[in-house]
Amino acid sequence: MRKEIWFGLSILVAIVVALFALMPAPADMSNGHLGLLMLALVVVAIMLGFPTAFTLMGMGVLFAWFAFHSQDPGQAVQLTLDLMVQRAYSVMANDVLISIPLFIFMGYLVERANLIERLFKSLHLAMARVPGSLAVATIVTCAIFATATGIVGAVVTLMGLLALPAMLKAGYSTQLSAGCITAGGCLGILIPPSVLLIVYGATAGVSVVKLYAGAFFPGIMLAALYVGYVLLIAKLKPSMAPPLPAHERVVALPAYLDAIPGAYHRMAVPGLLRSFKGANGTQRTLATNLFVALLPALAFVAIMGISYRIATAPEAPATQLVEMGAQQEFDSASGVDAGGLEEPPVEGGLAEPPTDAPAAAAAPAPQATAAIPTPASADPVAKPASTGFWITLAVLAAAMAVFYLLFTFARLEIFKMLLGSLFPLAILILAVLGSIVFGLATPTEAAAMGAFGGLILAIAYRRFNFRLLRESAHLATKTTAMVCWLFVGSSIFSAAFALLGGQEIINNWVLGMNLTPIQFMILAQVVIFLLGWPLEWTEIIVIFMPIFVPLLAHFNIDPLFFGLLVAMNLQTAFLSPPVAMSAFYLKGVSPPHVTLNQIFLGMLPFMGLQVLGVILLYTFPAIGMWLPGVLYK
Repeated sequence: MRKEIWFGLSILVAIVVALFALMPAPADMSNGHLGLLMLALVVVAIMLGFPTAFTLMGMGVLFAWFAFHSQDPGQAVQLTLDLMVQRAYSVMANDVLISIPLFIFMGYLVERANLIERLFKSLHLAMARVPGSLAVATIVTCAIFATATGIVGAVVTLMGLLALPAMLKAGYSTQLSAGCITAGGCLGILIPPSVLLIVYGATAGVSVVKLYAGAFFPGIMLAALYVGYVLLIAKLKPSMAPPLPAHERVVALPAYLDAIPGAYHRMAVPGLLRSFKGANGTQRTLATNLFVALLPALAFVAIMGISYRIATAPEAPATQLVEMGAQQEFDSASGVDAGGLEEPPVEGGLAEPPTDAPAAAAAPAPQATAAIPTPASADPVAKPASTGFWITLAVLAAAMAVFYLLFTFARLEIFKMLLGSLFPLAILILAVLGSIVFGLATPTEAAAMGAFGGLILAIAYRRFNFRLLRESAHLATKTTAMVCWLFVGSSIFSAAFALLGGQEIINNWVLGMNLTPIQFMILAQVVIFLLGWPLEWTEIIVIFMPIFVPLLAHFNIDPLFFGLLVAMNLQTAFLSPPVAMSAFYLKGVSPPHVTLNQIFLGMLPFMGLQVLGVILLYTFPAIGMWLPGVLYK
């Protein structure tokens, strides 16, 4: 029997033994203890292989009937059926869940548009001089593709087909190659548009928009930790990530560009400008290449021009403080003479009694001031740009000059490859996430726009056909049905758990420990980390988050911040045995000589980096909370 099976069986036996050891005697058992028994039985049933959604539903219905039967035996069946209908309807009426099928459909369309293969090849060439370039290109490709899809299985499978053979052929370590693919593929759990964040938001009652904004920088931080680890390994142990040979760094130039560097100039822009005179029938092609080469400069000019207009925009006319008496004199001198309307004097109004009559008569009454806008005397004048703007402009202009000094024809070809693979995805990602984060659209509307964008990309790359549409719709429907049934099952389960009093027992137990907020956070994250071994993230979210979330208010913990920590922590569900699904995805497409133990060993360092990322996020909460705080004050 394999070690993984023994490991899973040992955890199962430990749960059963702990269940019987900690449960009180049947005579002393209350409904709350039955709720804890139900929770443990659900975990055992899932580990035995029963479907999660229907296990939750069946256990919830059974124990809900028992809870109602203990209170009103005659109405137990009717109340249980009513509970099922109400919980199912509440899930159907949740508008947030509409975005799940649309995001999944977008992901499958992008996956089948063959963009990931183009993206990996172009990033591989662009990073050829970077240590561990293949591994770095793999992680960056996984991060970008995860942002566009959010489907872990699809990213790991495709990168296993594309990147793993290339890295093994280049002499990379099997463990490092497997770790990069599995860890990079799991970034889709955290980086928006993440289905996990939608599920957590719907479960915990947290805004999905704020979750997306908060998860952006932690996702980038985790990808940067992965890249930094690869660079460190490539420097310290070059045998694990050897540099690419020289012939693989060469970029083949098209025939119409092949003679330009030797005859005119080695750099792209001067060479293209000088080659127009001697061109015979290729002026249009050369002009197109020149326009592509000048795109970074045009984008720089456009961005800095817009920034200058924003920086020098005139301020709104300030509201001036005018003495009330002076304003009244102005009104009496102008408004009354002009025949305007004025309020009659108030007679018998309330006023403070004078404390000292002579002093009050001698001292003038203080004049009240009020914020009264006065008409502007002249047109608003544009303010000068700040020194910081000019410094930024100078630095970016210098960087642009250096870029064009190094912009050879080979780099022009790489830039054209990136323009055809990276930029369409970048535009799709910015359109979807930008519209959500900046409040231009709801997640559901942005998901619909993303699905339409996926169709456009599939058509533009000539990959669209009826088979692609049918497969994408079929897979999206299967995944959506799984998520929705999970929500129905978890809703019934949590209702039964609350009816039995299990939540109250856990709350009293946790509060009775007199934990500080830091201790509670550590306890919660350790429990979630351990649950990630036998369970998947969907089961942890729908079963255990309704237990943790009610305790957050007592410890004054923001559910948004807790959700970001949970999302980063739950990536261990895909990187920790024996249920490390990403390892099995990769094993299914890897060569026969790559063993499951090698994949597990390669995943362990990246799991340590995830723990480091959780610690950094908790130590510096601004990593996740700064952007939501700026955008949604």
